Amino acid sequence: MATTVASRSSRAVRPGGRSARVRAAVHGAALELAAEGAAEALTIPTIAQRAGVHPTTVYRRWGTVAELLADVSASRFAGDLVVPDTGDLRADLDRYAAGLAKDLTDPDTLALVRATVGIGGEQGAAVCRSERENQLVAILERDRARGNEPPGIEETTDAILAPLYYRAVFTNFPLDPAWVHGLVERLLADQTSS
Repeated sequence: MATTVASRSSRAVRPGGRSARVRAAVHGAALELAAEGAAEALTIPTIAQRAGVHPTTVYRRWGTVAELLADVSASRFAGDLVVPDTGDLRADLDRYAAGLAKDLTDPDTLALVRATVGIGGEQGAAVCRSERENQLVAILERDRARGNEPPGIEETTDAILAPLYYRAVFTNFPLDPAWVHGLVERLLADQTSS
């Protein structure tokens, strides 16, 4: 009996094979359905059917649509933006914000963010936010290592991430380059006047 459990465990964690194919198919199906824009279609049975797997497989692995979208988002957003390192905080933040704005104007990315936040609630928002905050922390810490006093992560998040995500997710206003650059300028102007 112990051998069966151990062998089942080792199959569950191997990085390829059926498990990886199922994950890729289910992630792909969830992304497609989110991009199609029908929130009511984002159900486990519909996602499973699109992925070509049994709904039980999806329920067992993810439990809820919110958990599945959190996993899809975490996978999609992990490392998708290059954290710039120009040697200058202003240039790094400008490039970072411009890259994020470009990412958020992609219709598939925006659909995934909206679905993850809408269905996943607080957990979904945390997934969408965490990788971005980690990237900003890296930029700010590098500037601190150069002997400067950059703004804090909360202030930077409020000045750059919050308006970008709000405008992208909840409005139809464009994320044009001048507006994005203005976010960084206001953050750093506030920093020097403090």
